[in-house]
Amino acid sequence: MTTGWRPAPLLTASALLHGAALGTGLWQPGWWPWLASGVVANHAAVVAAGLWPRSQWLGSNWTQLPPASVARGEFAITIDDGPDPQVTPRVLDALDELGATASFFCIGHRAQAHPALCRAIVARGHRVENHGHGHSNAFSLFGPGRMRRDIATAQAVLSDITGQAPRFFRPTAGLRNPFLDPVLHGLGLQHASWTRRGFDTRSGDPATVQRRLLHGFAGGDILLLHDGHAARAPDGQAVLLHALPAVMAEARRLGLTPVTLFESLTT
Repeated sequence: MTTGWRPAPLLTASALLHGAALGTGLWQPGWWPWLASGVVANHAAVVAAGLWPRSQWLGSNWTQLPPASVARGEFAITIDDGPDPQVTPRVLDALDELGATASFFCIGHRAQAHPALCRAIVARGHRVENHGHGHSNAFSLFGPGRMRRDIATAQAVLSDITGQAPRFFRPTAGLRNPFLDPVLHGLGLQHASWTRRGFDTRSGDPATVQRRLLHGFAGGDILLLHDGHAARAPDGQAVLLHALPAVMAEARRLGLTPVTLFESLTT
């Protein structure tokens, strides 16, 4: 992330298409309906890329750990939308018991409300990463200025509370637009999505969540769970508290080691 920003191929192609359409339209005005159709189709492709959280079309996006980490048999547990005063302490206890580390993508305004929880995450060997400040459902509609302010505010808040600057960012629901990649490059952050998600904000059935996480589970996987906005299992517990022991049992069977996203950068 020390080199100059370069747009993803789709964005370069989009810029060229717009320029070609404009030039051709000026040369042959009667072709405008066809040219406009091509531009609209291009816009649809860009929007579709933003609605696909694991897409690489709009810029760099971790959907798996780096090759060296895969070779070491590592995987990552990532936990979104906290900190939550009811759930996060229990998650930290569970991770201690399981001997696992995790990356917590924390929301800036929630971290401000519960700074001690963020400090506890770091003190117990985990990492706090950037999940935006406001966690707006309209984040993917933000312009570059508003997007940068939201991410930079969370970056400052989380760095000040924990003493560690986040290295990774994940947008709300994984949705984004073409402005995100250059904004993250300017802030020195890497976009990270996931390999598998449990949809544990929607389903309170532990068996269903575990099946989604563990079907095809392998080294290099980035798993997504939630301490904030977590669905509750029939016993009233956040469903990830049931999922974590199952994940670690399968990891031990496969000989896999949990690491934070930051730790996976070690070569």
